[in-house]
Amino acid sequence: MAATLLVALLPATPAAAAESPGEHIANALRKSPVYVADAYADAVPPSRQRQLSRQIAATGLPIKVVLTPLTKGDDFDGEAKTLASVVHDRLGLREFILITTDGDFTDSLNGYEWPSDTHQTRHAVAAAGFLDETRDAGLADLTSKAVELVAEGDGRQVYEEALRDLDGPTPTADAADKSAPATATWWQPTLAVGALALLALGGLLLVRRRRRAAGSPPSTFAHPQAVFAAALEADESALRRRAEAEVIALGEAAQAAEGPGVLRALDAYAAASKVLDDARGVPDLAGVLALVAEGRGALTDTPGRPLCFFNPLHGRADRRMTWRPMGRKDRVRVATCRDCSHALRAHRAPEVLTDGTVSAEPVPYFEVPGERSVWAATGYGSLLRGGEDSLTARVARGDFTGSR
Repeated sequence: MAATLLVALLPATPAAAAESPGEHIANALRKSPVYVADAYADAVPPSRQRQLSRQIAATGLPIKVVLTPLTKGDDFDGEAKTLASVVHDRLGLREFILITTDGDFTDSLNGYEWPSDTHQTRHAVAAAGFLDETRDAGLADLTSKAVELVAEGDGRQVYEEALRDLDGPTPTADAADKSAPATATWWQPTLAVGALALLALGGLLLVRRRRRAAGSPPSTFAHPQAVFAAALEADESALRRRAEAEVIALGEAAQAAEGPGVLRALDAYAAASKVLDDARGVPDLAGVLALVAEGRGALTDTPGRPLCFFNPLHGRADRRMTWRPMGRKDRVRVATCRDCSHALRAHRAPEVLTDGTVSAEPVPYFEVPGERSVWAATGYGSLLRGGEDSLTARVARGDFTGSR
């Protein structure tokens, strides 16, 4: 009797610790190749999930799909790469292809493959969002197209063709005027300077639309992973076109937004436009992308980490690490992407962006004297103190033109 009473008084202990989000997703993927969070249940209902599962089975490839919201501060810190890495570790599969939602854009997808990108997964999944047939597709159809392209195995070619297809006739003035919102709606900010900035923005956007050689840019930001993948592989002219599309997209987003971050986004847009107009090489075009990232962070009020210090074309960094330059005793904290972080841990040299505009031979951009390169002086944002110190502020005060 006493023993029974003692057991009754003892606090209950769960049979097993609660699942972490990563374990929950991995356990679900052991039962079905498609995991859809409740938030996306309407976009990808059970019937579509079963269709996707059958489509994946027919490919004979180890494809898994994870469609779940990703936000800063969650268990994956809003990063698709972190989610992919966690799921891969939990499943323990040697050969594994994963398609996930993106942390910044809920209507775009990312692709990952282990042990190597044999099926060109990264390009295939990125290409799915650029095709005419998926321009207005829902999440289920977009995922289905991504699976199809991965199975075909020529994602790189499809991706490059999709980028070329973005080029088209320049919109007419009438079309541009029709697409612009009424001037009256631009006067919502209470400060006159805000209204004037928005009016100026409308003019700048119209000029850029008219003179742009490529087709009209999308109304939202381009898929970040796709932009940086293209930047790594494309020539300078292609990178310039993509940078211009990003600048226009930032301007349109600022034009449609409200809130305290609009003016900071407009400043970033103006800075990015100036750098784009005067850019004389890939390092400057990478600076355009870094400024756009600042503007995007201002609009969402979540600045996040800057682009990768070693090569901003790798995309946004996912952590900060201590780095000691070769032959130096001092150390510095820099923002690094996943690949560069792995290289540092393995005592390998990360892939760095080089600058060939200041010497006969290209050198790592950060070895250019700071007075000759605002990018070297700031590490594309990694070396800034934060607060009022930003790439936008540096460009606005003349650091970019001064380094010319």
